[in-house]
Amino acid sequence: MVVVEVIKSELVAPSEATPKDPIWSSNLDLAARRGYTPTVYFYRPNGDSDFFSEDVLKTALAKALVRFYPFAGRLGVSPVDGRVEISCTAEGALFVVARADAALDDFNDFAPSTAMRDLFVPPACSPDPPCILLMLQVTYLKCGGVVLGTAMHHTVIDARSAFHFISTWSAIARGGGGGADLPPPPFLDHTLLRARSPPVVLFDHPEYKPTPNPNPNPNPNPNSSPNPNRSSTPAPYASAILRLSQAQVDALKARCCGGGGGGGARVSAFRAIVAHVWRCVCAARGLARGAETRLYTMVDVRARLAPPLPPNYFGNAVLRTSVAAAAGELADAPLGSVARRLRAATSPGDDYARSLVDYLDAVDMDRLPRSGLPGNDLRVISWMGMSIYDADFGWGEPVFMGPALMYYAGFVYLMSSPGKVGGVSVAVSLEPDTLPTFKKLLFQELGGVQG
Repeated sequence: MVVVEVIKSELVAPSEATPKDPIWSSNLDLAARRGYTPTVYFYRPNGDSDFFSEDVLKTALAKALVRFYPFAGRLGVSPVDGRVEISCTAEGALFVVARADAALDDFNDFAPSTAMRDLFVPPACSPDPPCILLMLQVTYLKCGGVVLGTAMHHTVIDARSAFHFISTWSAIARGGGGGADLPPPPFLDHTLLRARSPPVVLFDHPEYKPTPNPNPNPNPNPNSSPNPNRSSTPAPYASAILRLSQAQVDALKARCCGGGGGGGARVSAFRAIVAHVWRCVCAARGLARGAETRLYTMVDVRARLAPPLPPNYFGNAVLRTSVAAAAGELADAPLGSVARRLRAATSPGDDYARSLVDYLDAVDMDRLPRSGLPGNDLRVISWMGMSIYDADFGWGEPVFMGPALMYYAGFVYLMSSPGKVGGVSVAVSLEPDTLPTFKKLLFQELGGVQG
């Protein structure tokens, strides 16, 4: 059993004075899961005597928080209308230093788990106001390696915003103090996503349909419960990280074209992989042919709005979409047809996004479905194409980056593999008796394509 000893825990405030006006939260911020997203970065030692210097990291963090000053604040409530907002108090982010009696190679599969989260990510209390928004933990391993654990409040950021912060912090630590050496500063005006008056709801938004009754305990401790938005005990699940080589990804894309049912149209790697994963999950679960299965995903709408949001927009600019099918349809259809079915769900434009923002203005946010899934369904989050490995603090890129915990069965993350060899890592959580079959089917369907 791995033991982690906390050596130091402190708040790091911005190194300069920062604006104090509260930041308004958009409907997409308020509709996000109220809790922390735990992630981990693993680093191998590089022989530097100053490897992952605590002083370097803290100094760089204080400077990064000048740009990303919302992270130094707290979740607050507007005294005017009771709306949740970011209180820019400059109190600081939590910075924990710890050591563990384990080596990096003890975690060679890096599978997300409750243990991974508990060991390397700071524990949190309630994610409700007034709560901290950014927590970081640097754990020194006995082999000389380091694990960086992060917990960022989802009401404040989506994945792209989170990686923007890490990229900036690490660039400052490498010595990139000048503005020209850093990523662009965050764009913090959330009013670009304000609802219209009067609202114009042109589409159905089943992914945001309120539940019959508000959860009496919607936000228990997200670092002590595998399902942070339910008061009941979640069903057991198991997690794994499976790696598809670039050759296997290319093979899936090729199967989606021509005779694969794609009509010869080009199919993205994301849609090809998701179509394959969805079919394999349904088969592994043994769903009846007539059983409906729904696949949920998140779509970044920064570039899809008219006019588009700035690419450095800092906040939640993602929305849930979904597509449903009978399990038998998925099993019988060529892979390209399944990928094509995903296209509509992953291509919302300005009208759809604005319709959702307006729709949410009239919904009781406490009754939105925020976590967990029916047993036939699947939720896929893609970090493909994001700068997840742009986290070199001066001692090299991480050998692994990924979620520390999967909250429930039916959850999938897609992540670009490290290095330049290409490929995609699939982090998946399924029912314990389903996961082994899924692993077999995922690669069996690829035939002799080398991993």
